[in-house]
Amino acid sequence: MINAMQTSLPIINIYPLRSMTSDSAQVAAQLHQACCEHGFFYIAGHGIDENLQLRLEQLSREFFAHKVEAKMQIAMARGGKAWRGYFPVGGELTSGQPDWKEGLYFGAELEANHSLPLHGANLFPADWPEFRTTVLAYSAAMTELGHTIMRGMALSLGLTADYFARRYTSDPLILFRIFNYPANADASGWGVGEHTDYGLLTILKQDDCGGLQVKTRAGWIEAPPIPNTFVCNIGDMLDRLTGGLYRSTPHRVRNISGRDRLSFPFFFDPNWQAKIEPIAHNLTIPDDRAERWDQASVHDFRGTYGEYLLRKVSKVFPQLQRKVL
Repeated sequence: MINAMQTSLPIINIYPLRSMTSDSAQVAAQLHQACCEHGFFYIAGHGIDENLQLRLEQLSREFFAHKVEAKMQIAMARGGKAWRGYFPVGGELTSGQPDWKEGLYFGAELEANHSLPLHGANLFPADWPEFRTTVLAYSAAMTELGHTIMRGMALSLGLTADYFARRYTSDPLILFRIFNYPANADASGWGVGEHTDYGLLTILKQDDCGGLQVKTRAGWIEAPPIPNTFVCNIGDMLDRLTGGLYRSTPHRVRNISGRDRLSFPFFFDPNWQAKIEPIAHNLTIPDDRAERWDQASVHDFRGTYGEYLLRKVSKVFPQLQRKVL
């Protein structure tokens, strides 16, 4: 049930982090409180061009308006181990259940024959250069924003501003998704069910349909779109790094707007080969395994981020995983 008494998340103006002014400490304190209490927050003052955002949204709607046969020309199976391209409605699983959404998977634009899984060239519709240019421009802008927010996250933990960049994100793993939740979804079903994100930080652009819900201590609340802001949430690896001080928060989506809903989650994650090592602190925080949506503990993990991520994506697209990984 949605808690009508608490329907908002904190809004943080991150402008001082962009130039690391003296107000950065105040922003860091706000981030610390948001990550401890919610794991979710809105950001304003981010500097991402509104015209670029509008162009991305318009072109994405044009893409999803095509027939499935046309969209399948860049199906994920054609992306191989780079894990890029289109999947149709029901093609992605959450907790073993098909999501009621279709989507596009992108990442950093790299050479086609890259040696690592989830790295390589993106797939774009043929003869549509504007879509390619817009997606890559947006991804580049969001990558810079990810670095900015993680400087604030480092300060919020009492670390030097470059802590995450030095250890994990000088060459981050970038995963960018464009999702379309069809208007004809069963109102009783979920576009995507309860889950947490895998990595460090998710930066989400929403259209104006709404439908995102966040699980707080007080219950489920709405995270509605607010003009010229992004919704941010921390993922399992930041939970792991902070020893549970910053908890990854379950969320879900139901589209009851009566029209197609677009969302644009941008995942700013550790380098594939980065070894995940907890940040030392004096607090003892109990493991939340029993309360988690998947009954799994992120704190049991040892190894590199790439090893962790491969185990996760194989559950999201099991058929594709058997073919290409």
